[in-house]
Amino acid sequence: MGDSWERARRVLAGAGLSPGSLARVRPLGGGTYNTVEEILLTDGHRYVLKIPPSPATPGLRHERRLLVAEAEFCVRAAEARVPAPRAVSAGGDTALPYLLMTARPGSPWTRAAPAGEERTELRTELGRQVARLHRVTGPGFGYPSGALGPLAPDWRTAFTAMTDAVLADARHYGARLPRPVDEVAGVLATAAPALDEVTVPALVHFDLWPGNILVERPARGPARIGGLIDGERMLWGDPLADFVSLALLGDIREDEAFLAGYEEAGGRAVFDRAARLRLALYRAYLYLIMLTETVPRASGADHDRWLQEAVAPELGAALDEITALR
Repeated sequence: MGDSWERARRVLAGAGLSPGSLARVRPLGGGTYNTVEEILLTDGHRYVLKIPPSPATPGLRHERRLLVAEAEFCVRAAEARVPAPRAVSAGGDTALPYLLMTARPGSPWTRAAPAGEERTELRTELGRQVARLHRVTGPGFGYPSGALGPLAPDWRTAFTAMTDAVLADARHYGARLPRPVDEVAGVLATAAPALDEVTVPALVHFDLWPGNILVERPARGPARIGGLIDGERMLWGDPLADFVSLALLGDIREDEAFLAGYEEAGGRAVFDRAARLRLALYRAYLYLIMLTETVPRASGADHDRWLQEAVAPELGAALDEITALR
């Protein structure tokens, strides 16, 4: 408690805020990599502080400098007029060992549990917001953190580097995959030409599962999307890549409300053969991450069992779809 309090005071001072206005520091759950804390000031303002683990902490190759990407996401989401945290201060050195952001109102979708007409309206609004995100473009393809090197001039190069990195992590940590790593790599390589259809690097959050979507229920009026949070996994790439976490372990084509809002706001959601092939590639990539990251995290037997029962079959299904479509 003492360390968190003193750290929060130092961060507030660095952001030009009064350390004496600190009223409370409490840990926030849900993070799998960074330490996340809520900072409450005496005037009622709330902030979120993220602190990365020690450089010696085991992790995946793409996870270095995640807070660089999150700060970038905050700036770009504001450009898109999408509700997201605002970066207030980052400090320490060029690796951004902490990031202070404004807090967004609402509760995670997983706890807010929208249903019926309310769910339909919220998914439609979410579709509009994601379409606005995807209109923001970047200077190249890949992770803005530079964890896997500089941005690439084309999406095939960038995505190949991303998959090569997680496959190398899977080998290094001995991840339990439904097929041998070399076999997975071979299947992914056969679909690489489909990536050449993507020529504009769009803003992709890549972690829009329900836990990172806040639902706000104001005293008056209908529920609304209070914020899209945890943008630390953002990348510049194919908008279709966002459809994986938005329908985690499912199929975005079944989410009619989301797709209606997405297309209404100018998003393009066409699921022809090439698009389905790329979507299968992105499903495989995300599920490879989920099956591999649990090893250095030491997430526990229950989580490992869930991964093998729920995620591993989805990776196998994605690989089968690639084989069938190529």
